[in-house]
Amino acid sequence: MRPSAPTVARPKTADTDSASPAEPELPKIPSRIRKPAEPDVNTMPSFKAGVDLVTVDAAILDNKGNFVPGIPGGNFRILEDGVPQKIQKVDMGEAPITVALLIEFSSSFQRTWGPVWYQTLQLAFGFVSTLKAQDNCAVIAYDIKPEILTDFTTDRQKIQEALNRLQMATWAEANLYDALIDTTDRMSGVEGRKAIVLLSSGIDTFSKTTFDQTRKALQQNGVPIYAIGLMQALRIIAEARMSSSQQMDYLQADNQMRTFASETGGQSFFPRFEGEFPTIFQAVHRALRSQYVITYSSSNKARDGAFRKLKVELVNPATNEPLPMKDEKGKPIKYSIVAKAGYKAPRAVD
Repeated sequence: MRPSAPTVARPKTADTDSASPAEPELPKIPSRIRKPAEPDVNTMPSFKAGVDLVTVDAAILDNKGNFVPGIPGGNFRILEDGVPQKIQKVDMGEAPITVALLIEFSSSFQRTWGPVWYQTLQLAFGFVSTLKAQDNCAVIAYDIKPEILTDFTTDRQKIQEALNRLQMATWAEANLYDALIDTTDRMSGVEGRKAIVLLSSGIDTFSKTTFDQTRKALQQNGVPIYAIGLMQALRIIAEARMSSSQQMDYLQADNQMRTFASETGGQSFFPRFEGEFPTIFQAVHRALRSQYVITYSSSNKARDGAFRKLKVELVNPATNEPLPMKDEKGKPIKYSIVAKAGYKAPRAVD
């Protein structure tokens, strides 16, 4: 068994804007308020959701963020609202993934030919280039509201055409919370391995929903979020000229991205250099494709639509004590379990 470590992989921050060192000045966060348009419900796809069985994807990571394979199913324990559940099976392997690529595209940051615009396109095109033939991908850009540039498809040409539309940002606003909730709602019923890859500054200007409401909605929908922060290098360059309030805004933005990722069973990344991009893409794909899929039938049969907290553990089945792991030299190591925080129970239909 390979070793593993208990820190959710959170690579050091980075930025790709090294190609454009001129333009270090970061734009101020817009404060004007306009009423966002309501999303078009007719564009929302419908998906089949499981009712009786609960499946939980869990990744076991070592201290370098590497997936740890070969853990027997008998070593897994899952708690639902603190109650141990009877696991029916634990599978592992590679499978096609369904990804929504959610991209902030605001004129406050992604000015055409500017460094953040260039970094955003590098990340978007770079991630798409790592998809496999059977992977489904949707491309969604958001500013004042989310816009589906292409719905879920395996057609790489359609995905490339969608990304080619990211030429000129229109609105200065970036309503991150609303865009996340809209996207997770669309994906909540998708079966199999799924995730949202979020390219964003983490700034929210005036979403209709609050941070706490967004956290709750993301936890309930249970779609893993892999957040990649923009502008890290530019922020370091401009930090000396920032006001203390602006510095706090950006620090809060990073913390929001980390929270959304960790609470949904995903990961967050903050690259400063273009050379970090391939490692990030590999980490996302490794986490999505190489997961343990735990299936159980909940002991709570109430169909009340309530949110149920989940916790995945590794234990020694003989003693029920936490499972120790050792490296090749026999030294004990820590490991990290990445899994969603819970799910929303089905509601009885009258």
